[in-house]
Formats: sequence, structure tokens, C-alpha cells
Amino acid sequence: MQYEAVIGLEVHAQLLTHSKIFCGCANQFGSPPNTNVCPVCLGMPGTLPVLNRKVVEFSIRAGLATHCAIAPKSVWARKNYFYPDLPKNYQISQYELPLCTGGYLDIEVEGQTRRIGITRIHMEEDAGKLIHDPAQPVSYVDLNRTGTPLMEIVSEPDLRTPEEAAAYLKALRDILVYLEICDGNMEEGSFRCDANISLRPVGQAEFGTRAELKNMNSFRNVQKALEYEIRRQRAVLDDGGSVIQETRLWDAGANKTLSMRGKEEAHDYRYFPDPDLLPLIVEPAWVEEIRAGLPELPDKKRRRFEEQYGLPAYDAGVLTMSRPLADYFEAVASACGAPKAASNWIMSELMGALNAEGKEITASPIAAGQLAELIRMVESGELSGKLAKQVFAEMMASGQDPGAVVAAKGLKQVSDEGPLRELLQKIFAANPGQVEQYKAGKDKLLGFFVGQVMKETKGQANPQVLNDLVKKMLSE
Repeated sequence: MQYEAVIGLEVHAQLLTHSKIFCGCANQFGSPPNTNVCPVCLGMPGTLPVLNRKVVEFSIRAGLATHCAIAPKSVWARKNYFYPDLPKNYQISQYELPLCTGGYLDIEVEGQTRRIGITRIHMEEDAGKLIHDPAQPVSYVDLNRTGTPLMEIVSEPDLRTPEEAAAYLKALRDILVYLEICDGNMEEGSFRCDANISLRPVGQAEFGTRAELKNMNSFRNVQKALEYEIRRQRAVLDDGGSVIQETRLWDAGANKTLSMRGKEEAHDYRYFPDPDLLPLIVEPAWVEEIRAGLPELPDKKRRRFEEQYGLPAYDAGVLTMSRPLADYFEAVASACGAPKAASNWIMSELMGALNAEGKEITASPIAAGQLAELIRMVESGELSGKLAKQVFAEMMASGQDPGAVVAAKGLKQVSDEGPLRELLQKIFAANPGQVEQYKAGKDKLLGFFVGQVMKETKGQANPQVLNDLVKKMLSE
């Protein structure tokens, strides 16, 4: 039997606020265990939560960017469960009345655009973190993450393939990073994904029994976990069995999912409105103020780069991967007047050098204006491409302007025919046999004469000028 996968994703994105969602503790990754805590986020008796306004603003930004309706009134709820890293034994979240509903995200897979619905975006606090000792049967609890502000973004079950799921995740991450509300770091857990997947016979409207997949810390692992789960569920169904509704963990080392526990339903959490927090009222004027401040988002920027700068789709896609990179490109292209050359230099030389050093574009030692000046020198013939790469390497090391590097190293390209003509006359005189062979029709010797001049000038001769001059002098 032919089966169709039905996939829905639940994404948790940690928000880039300075403090936690309901207290003043630092929202900071990497601090010593249990140092960014206070009586509120530790759930001490008698403490009360105070909502961080920035969390609401960031969540509204995400909702507007994904075409959601922003609720004028939303309600906080308590999600009750018991686990060592949850001090209060409940998590403050939203349930029946979330902040954002009814959005969508367009994705492109294999040249086809698909619209994936977004059921809801709601705010909640994160739990702490359990750290398991590999050497002994002991676990430690770090409550620094407790109270970290989260958005949960729940998609409709509109995804049909693992490739679509990966594309949706990447598109969503790009938006959140562009909005500067989440750093999108899956390895550190600030952008986490759970996947719900079921199979049904092709043509059947009713959904099959779903499994929830957890512990996937990269786009590739999400895709691989879904691919494995499709194979596993298909084998169960083909053997006449029934898929069990459960939560499964992805084991990246073994490349398979493992059963963890039975799948919880909403009633298992006994949701009820939080009595310590008033309903959240959002004024329409505030929503419109936030809407007016939204940046140009990745899809729109990609299309503009193709149209405005004449870039290929691939270049536009790479250069719009982050806002700082896109801004850097535009600054270089505007200053040098050669967008495609700017794209080539940034994508090959600059990004290659930065990646080798583990740096982002924001840490580039070469400012946009400096790279633009280097490109102008190449475009005008002042520098050859080969010499420009030498200058670039020195700029990466020292941060100097290209003009200063050229002056200090004596790398300026020789385009004046006078000195080149004198040098060629000497080379012709020293190689009469090659001159005769060239004149007799052995055109490949052109490269010999050009190479001799390049050797004498240490690569500083203008290649185009030199080629034309060799042909001209040997035909005289």
C-alpha cells in the first residue's frame, strides 16, 4: 500500500531579551550552574510573576511576520507536570487563548512553493536543564534556564515530506533571526523542534496514529529522524500492526528513533488560567507600531536582490542568510558599483576566510568600504585578480586599506605600455627561435612571452594590456 506522511512541527524559540519572562534574572547562556536564579524563577512560596513587556513585543513581531492575527486579549495558563527541573511543578504558558493564531509560511522545495499553516504562537517560560553524569548514575539540575522566555510556534499538519519539514524550519529560523528576537542556535537549544508524524493511505482524509519525535538538534537530524520514522511506521503497517501513540527520542549515533514514553494529551497537563497573572490586553495601536518597525524579511529581500542587483537566485539566497551579511553586501555593492563582483568576493574570498577563523560577518576585519575599494581597483585595471587576492589576504591579517597595502608591498598593476614594450623587446631578443616559431603560426607561444613578462614583473603586468601588446609587437 502507498502511504502519505502527515507532519506537524512544534518549534520552541528562546527570545533574546536581557532578562527572564517573569523576573529580573539575566537571560544568559553559559553561566555557571544555578547562578542566574531568584526566588521567583525558583518557585519559592509567596513569590509573584511580573510579565516582561519585551517578551510580548517580540512575540507580536513573530506573529506579524508569519501573517498571524494578534489577539486583543490572551490568557496565561498553568501547564501542570512533575519533573526535577521544574521547580513550581507547573509551567506558565498559554492554552485556550494564545497571543497569535491563523498564520502561514511559504516554503520552496524542488522549485515548488507550498504554504504551510501556522496554528498558533504562544508565550511560555522554559524549564531548567538536567545534566546526566556519564561516569556514575547521578543527574544534576541546573535551573539557570528556568523562566527563560519562549515562543512556541505550532504548525498545521500540512507538511508531507522530511524535505518540506527541513525547509519550513530553515525559513522560520531565518525570519526569527532577521527579526532579532532569537539567535536560532539549535546546538545550544535556543531553537528547538519537536515533530509529530503519522502515515495514512494515499487518498485517505483521516489522519493515522502519530508519534512525537524529540531530541533533534539540527535541520539535518530533523530530516533524518523523519525519514527513519516514515520507514519504521510503514514497516509496522505493512506487517498488519498498529502504530502506537508515543513520544520517541532521536538517537543521532544510531540513526534511529527510540521509544521514550506514552504521548501526553492536553488533558494530562490539567491546564487552567493562572490566578497570579491578569489576562494580557494588547492595544491595536501598539500592534501597528510594531508592524511599522518590522525589517525587510528574507523572502522579500532575496527577490529584491535578484531584481535590483541582477544576482542569480543562488547568490541572493546565500547573501540573505542573515541581516548583517545582506547589509554588508549592499554596502559593498553600493560603494563599488559592481554588484556581481561584490557578490563573488563576499561569497568566495571573504566568507571562506571568515569561516576558516570561525567568525561571523560582524567580526570581519575588512570593512565594507575597504572591500569596495579593492573591487574598484580590480574593475579599473589598477590591480589584477591575482594581485588583488594577495592584497585581500594582507587586509584580512592587518585590517589595512587596500591602497595602503598596495603602496607598502609595491603591488600596483603595470598597465603603461612603455615599460612593458621595453621588457618585451629584451625578451624577444633573448628568444629569437620562439619569435620565429610564433610568426610561423605557433600561436600557443603567446603564453610563453606573457609568462616571461609576468615573471619579470612579479605578476604585476596587466594581463589584457600585455596580451594585446605581445600580439601587436610580433605582427609589426
